[in-house]
Amino acid sequence: PLFIASVVPTQTKLWENHPNTKFITLNEILLNNLYPTLGIDRALALLGAGESLGFPMLVIDAGTALSFTGADSNRNLIGGAIFPGLGLQFSTLTNKTGQLPKVEFPEQLPKRFAVNTSEAIQSGIIYTLIAGIKDFIEAWLQDFPESKITITGGDRNLLFSYLKSQYPQIAAKIVVEKNLILRGIQKTIIRL
Repeated sequence: PLFIASVVPTQTKLWENHPNTKFITLNEILLNNLYPTLGIDRALALLGAGESLGFPMLVIDAGTALSFTGADSNRNLIGGAIFPGLGLQFSTLTNKTGQLPKVEFPEQLPKRFAVNTSEAIQSGIIYTLIAGIKDFIEAWLQDFPESKITITGGDRNLLFSYLKSQYPQIAAKIVVEKNLILRGIQKTIIRL
């Protein structure tokens, strides 16, 4: 069978009538207290991380959206947060304002107090984003000091390098993982 986990309804629809397909649902994820609107991607990444590295676990998914999803040592979903990811923040400023230019992600942290518009955009977005990540991690570790933390998603390496430059003590607690959702899928389909 072909196993499918999707958070994009238009893509899901393309596979609905394909023979021998099985859609993975939240009911099949071996985590407790999942709420009905939790994205299957977040649940699978949390499962993949927890199964690989142990629980309690906080997963930071640095994709289109930046999400935090955490579970305790008993695999109970504690909750999380979602906000616009790095690329979405940059493109929103370009697309939703009249005169702000398109700006690329810098490889290294920009100067905090910039002297031109492009660098000011980079500074504003990046420093705010990594400060938010740091704050979420510190709050999580207050409640779960023995927790593992991982970052995944397409912007994981870039955000991790920014964190490492600005907050090395926080970055030292983070494991960078590429395939958490695939690991979660693997753990789920073994049981099905």
